[in-house]
Amino acid sequence: MHIETERKFLVKDTSYKEASTESHHLVQGYICTSGGRTVRVRLYDDTGYLTIKGPSQDGLSRMEWEKEIPFEDAKDLFALCLEGIIDKTRWIVPEGNGTLKFEVDEFHGLNAGLTVAEIELPSPETEFNRPEWLGEEVTGDRRYYNSHLSKLPFMKW
Repeated sequence: MHIETERKFLVKDTSYKEASTESHHLVQGYICTSGGRTVRVRLYDDTGYLTIKGPSQDGLSRMEWEKEIPFEDAKDLFALCLEGIIDKTRWIVPEGNGTLKFEVDEFHGLNAGLTVAEIELPSPETEFNRPEWLGEEVTGDRRYYNSHLSKLPFMKW
């Protein structure tokens, strides 16, 4: 089982797109969200994934289990999802030191207007470069969790 450690930030402008090396379309829904635990199904371009995440004690790290599943199975699992599907474009932006990368999510639909950058770190103490477009840190702010945005979209804040 993998321990995911990530920091999350708002994004100030669209200049991250110029620095991006790739982009992907993601659609995801939640089969279960309870007590900080989530079971998620995701379509990542033409690949399906099933992900289970545990609760976070510090807002920064939590257990994560993810497996690739057939695309058609993932599409079928959306029938089991709770109301509120997340639709977004993910931009991959190298951090600058070579091994780390930002995943910048530009949300669509009821979350349009929200853009959030995440960086997954090997440990909570890992240092990283902060590009000019990186805004306020929102790590641990549950309003910016995708599972929360599926229930209370950004446009309704």
